[in-house]
Amino acid sequence: MRVEAGVAVVEGDLVLEHATRLLAEAEAAIGAGASVLDLSGVGRMDSSALSLLLAVKRSGMQRQAAGESPLQFRNLPESLTSLAVLYGIADLF
Repeated sequence: MRVEAGVAVVEGDLVLEHATRLLAEAEAAIGAGASVLDLSGVGRMDSSALSLLLAVKRSGMQRQAAGESPLQFRNLPESLTSLAVLYGIADLF
């Protein structure tokens, strides 16, 4: 994951085997001031991607509660959006 001008760009696969590392990277980026999580660099995904984004969203909500700007998601893949709709949580992203 790279961070540029407050935007954390996720690169690579959002799959279970990378979830722990990606969560730590995303939380570090949020802690360093990133306010946008851009998924334009995502390759493969599995269902753990949705869990990962929910955990990142939770970190973003804590940041917002502390008076900082809310976390935004950008370039969500259609397959992930469809999964979020299926689970009834699309409004969170």
